[in-house]
Amino acid sequence: MHAQEELYSQYKNSMQKLADVKYAAAVLQWDQETYLPKKGADFRGRQLATLSEVAHGMFTDDKNGKLLQELLLKDLSQEQKRNVELTWEDYSRQKKLTPAFVRKMSEAVSASFFAWVEARKQNDYQVFEPKLSLLVDLKRQEAERYGYEAHPYDALMDEYEKGATVKMVDKIFEDVKVPLRQLLQEVQDVQSGDDSFLRQFYPKQQQWKWGIYLAKQLGFDFESGRQDISEHPFTTNFSSQDVRITTRVDEHDFANMTWSTIHEVGHALYEQGLPAEQYGLPLGEYASLSMHESQSRLWENCVGRATAFWNYYYPKLVEFFPVQFKSISENQFLKAINKVQPSLIRTEADELTYHSHVMVRYELEKRLIEGSLQVKEIPLYWNDQYKTLLGVDVPDDKRGCLQDVHWSHGSFGYFATYSLGSFYAAQLWQQAKKDIAGLEIEIAKEGRTDSLLGWLRTNVHKHGRFYESEALCNLVTGKNLDSTVFVSYLREKLNNLQ
Repeated sequence: MHAQEELYSQYKNSMQKLADVKYAAAVLQWDQETYLPKKGADFRGRQLATLSEVAHGMFTDDKNGKLLQELLLKDLSQEQKRNVELTWEDYSRQKKLTPAFVRKMSEAVSASFFAWVEARKQNDYQVFEPKLSLLVDLKRQEAERYGYEAHPYDALMDEYEKGATVKMVDKIFEDVKVPLRQLLQEVQDVQSGDDSFLRQFYPKQQQWKWGIYLAKQLGFDFESGRQDISEHPFTTNFSSQDVRITTRVDEHDFANMTWSTIHEVGHALYEQGLPAEQYGLPLGEYASLSMHESQSRLWENCVGRATAFWNYYYPKLVEFFPVQFKSISENQFLKAINKVQPSLIRTEADELTYHSHVMVRYELEKRLIEGSLQVKEIPLYWNDQYKTLLGVDVPDDKRGCLQDVHWSHGSFGYFATYSLGSFYAAQLWQQAKKDIAGLEIEIAKEGRTDSLLGWLRTNVHKHGRFYESEALCNLVTGKNLDSTVFVSYLREKLNNLQ
């Protein structure tokens, strides 16, 4: 073996051992959110903190840094070079945090998660507030450690969307606000249809079977994954051959489980499509959270709320729930599941008003991190913004500022990727329809989405982190992110349903 190959092999082995430790922690975290008994919370927090500290120490070891610097000077293959470049970027960023700080953050996250779960049970934000306050303080410290040019929130957003800044995201939201507001007015003026039948009684077990059926039909590989119940739907993975999704079931809200399942399947298909041979390396990881979200939103909305999809699957749905849908036509169903109506819960929001939910969270986090909003002021700010942007009154904390799990995970800087992902999804969907002849006919007549999945595997999944979001979007669609594509897609879709 040549010296260069030996060096790269050493790097690869080191990164895969690090991945082993990080995924071991991820298994414990998945268990924490699904099956962990209540009394196990304190020790689980300790276990996760220890593994986080160990992983950080392994990665930021000076020997690792020297190995990376040496490899950067070598004549590597294109893929090898990109792996090393990205690892060096990650190494340089993580070097700014100490092992003690990483451990403290992990402990705070575990404590916050259990406080959030309890606060939701009691429907009382004050149960969560002390733990969240500590976490926000740590995130402010983290932003300072990472460093930034213009705004501290930039440092946190960069974790989820490399290069994202407050200036950039502010402009994207500013550009889309007026068109979405105009579309909302257009739709509300002509919209008709009753969606109350979606809130009949739908037995939990029947919904569960329906969700499993949909996941299989969409291509989720149950030999490389599983689905479980959690407080908040999420996807996690321990390799491309072990991807876990979760959902929640409300027996009086059919939409809740169905589209959260399709959404999480979209995330999972991306994880299952990442190159297994790149395990532990950047090219075995997703491009960004925005691109990850583009996959879930594409399947959930561009496919899962479309006429073509339900042309095939509505008769199947009636077989699962013959009593609930016996007198409901497919057209009534399509209007109901695409009904535009300002609401309280982000994960259940329609495609149009969804982005107001995201904007509230983005602005709130930005203010928290810069210090112009205090943790104790969150409920009042939240309720005021929901009234201003969506015209709805927030009745309680559970349906207000306690609805998302993200803060309890320490995931500050994440929310903007939900809107960015939706906009990327519209562009990818538009391109897929151009590239795959008869795609919608194939879905409508046979219920087959394997052509679309194959297209995504070839154009998005296989690249891992090789490209950043904007570059990947340009590679696939021929242009950078363009929110007008999303507005046009949504206008056409909603107009066709009138």
